[in-house]
Amino acid sequence: MFITTAVSEKISALKTENYLRERAKRAKKGDFGKILNRVPTREPMPGDEI
Repeated sequence: MFITTAVSEKISALKTENYLRERAKRAKKGDFGKILNRVPTREPMPGDEI
């Protein structure tokens, strides 16, 4: 049972990696900047500071 679960999790991780890689190929840097510009400028919430 353990090996089946481990293999299933690995396959899922690889499929996710492939999906994200393909999705990233379609991304546009300009769109990313537009999205970031919509984020309000404010102090981070407590615990989120760098």
